[in-house]
Amino acid sequence: MKREASGVLIVSVLFAVCSAGQSPDQRHGGETSPIYRVTVIERTLKAVNYKYRSLPTRVDFRGTVLMPPVKGEALVESKRGRTDVDAKLENLEGPQRFGREYLTYVLWAITPEGRPHNIGEVIPDPWNKAKLHVTTDLQAFGMMVTAEPYAAVRRPSDVVVAENQIRGDTLGTIEQVEAKYELLPRGQYTWHPPNGLEQPTGPKVSMSKYEAMSQVYQAQNAIGIAQTARADQYAPNTLRKAQELLKQAQQMQSTHPGSRSVVQIAREASQTAEDARAISERREHEEKLANARLDASQAHAAKTQSEAAALRAQAETDVARQQANAERAAREQAELEAANARQRAAQAEATAAVAAADRAQADARFSLDQQKQRDAARRSEVRMRLLEQLNGAISTRDTPRGLVATIPDTGFTGSVLRGGASEQIMRIAAIAKAYPGLKIEVEGHSDTAVTEGLSWKRAEAVRNALVASGVPGVAAARGLGATRPLTYNGTASGRQENRRVEIVISGDAIGTLPFWDRTYSLTLR
Repeated sequence: MKREASGVLIVSVLFAVCSAGQSPDQRHGGETSPIYRVTVIERTLKAVNYKYRSLPTRVDFRGTVLMPPVKGEALVESKRGRTDVDAKLENLEGPQRFGREYLTYVLWAITPEGRPHNIGEVIPDPWNKAKLHVTTDLQAFGMMVTAEPYAAVRRPSDVVVAENQIRGDTLGTIEQVEAKYELLPRGQYTWHPPNGLEQPTGPKVSMSKYEAMSQVYQAQNAIGIAQTARADQYAPNTLRKAQELLKQAQQMQSTHPGSRSVVQIAREASQTAEDARAISERREHEEKLANARLDASQAHAAKTQSEAAALRAQAETDVARQQANAERAAREQAELEAANARQRAAQAEATAAVAAADRAQADARFSLDQQKQRDAARRSEVRMRLLEQLNGAISTRDTPRGLVATIPDTGFTGSVLRGGASEQIMRIAAIAKAYPGLKIEVEGHSDTAVTEGLSWKRAEAVRNALVASGVPGVAAARGLGATRPLTYNGTASGRQENRRVEIVISGDAIGTLPFWDRTYSLTLR
């Protein structure tokens, strides 16, 4: 089989040492100096184009200079509509060795264009081993593992502890592509937890209880980072929803430690807090852009006024010159001077006409650019406003497919909607009817292929409830079975999270780009 060399440009940490001259109290105090000093270098990560629906193949994992003992492998198989990744890692020590804010590890898929995708959380067991089974819709990608403050992050930090290594028997086509460093932005999730915040240390507990504790800590981290990003000002509804979910998870943890419901609610709190942080970051950026546009508009108006005053002054000067010439001219030269004056006036009029035409063309181009920017900003604002309103009714996330509102397994009894879920659907319908032109699809998911019929029945029940509430143009319900799991299906909590119905809301009114996403430019070398 033909194979070629390739790489995707990523970030790797060259070394990390404790700050010189800092005591333990200083390192964990309120100072802004970092606990670790890191030097970042550019390097390449090989990406594989796994052939569509081909045989399973293996790639290895190797540790970086931050954690050299890490090793592992992944079994990758391209299937219809998805790619399955079954990964195993060893010697993966606790993430808090890099700082108190790091609570978990995340597995990333990096496209050949340098775009990162969070495809799963990596949770080491007491023996520093970890394994996970995830799916992705990517066909060509490389993989790396980073330490993160919580699992729902959308951009990788620069604490890279492991990356994939192509084996001699790896099947697939490898293309040489390099992207700019900016395509992998360094982590923006900066927050130093207060000294009073409890950390996941202490006596040994069961794996289920540890997982519940870890998810609650991650939710606390996510909310703290969102507050630092001023989400209470720019995304108060979404932040409040995350805080309510965290409180609910903490109350349930006090009565049922280790419950899979604690894990589910805490993960939802982290995802909602990440949405609040992204909304806040986007709105703050747009606020700065709006102020800049206002300043530019005022400067343009001032320039226009200045040009008009100059034209008036020039016209007055021309008139005065003509009058002076007429007074000095002798009567016998009157006709000649008059002819010269008419010629100068005609030239000035032609020059003014050309200048006016040039200004009119420039103003037209400026207005067209402003209109395009306003249209894009309006769609993004409508999308964020709709997400805020939906989060007030039910947990909703923004994805490239559209706004996805999730009705969990607990909202059904068999294939019948429970009362609380029916009320949430009515609220979603009331919100959607206020936005004409939306496209609404309902997709049912299960944890096994055997229950594929149940996933369709649940999706049909949700669709009927939306239609009964007066929502127009709802597409036919789809039962996707177990083809698109959200998380690892090998645990009870993972299977419960995979049993769900998703309401996908899209349309031209809210645009096609998630509010937290952006396009990138590439520079070939």
